[in-house]
Amino acid sequence: MRTFDSSPNVLLWASEEMAIPYVSPVDQKVHKYYPDFLVKVLDRNREEKKYIIEIKPLKFTQPPKIPKRKTQSYRNAVERYVINLAKWEAAKNWCDTHGYTFKIMTETECMR
Repeated sequence: MRTFDSSPNVLLWASEEMAIPYVSPVDQKVHKYYPDFLVKVLDRNREEKKYIIEIKPLKFTQPPKIPKRKTQSYRNAVERYVINLAKWEAAKNWCDTHGYTFKIMTETECMR
């Protein structure tokens, strides 16, 4: 957020300002997904770009490793992962129809 506030190229940013409906693969019901950030920036060519950004630890963006024993912790991790995939697919579809780019950011990268 400090980066958004301090960058002259950030025109607008908001946190959890919008809800995107998605169907959970766990209960087959419609839920609301609130992406972390909506950001409008000027790129290097001074063109406006719009992003929906989700911040997640890297381990939550990858399928859980299958343990020798499938514990409740493992089942919870699988559930969280498949729900995240459903949210992200809904966000990508929303972005495609509204002129935004969906981006998942982890601790391994920063916004360029």
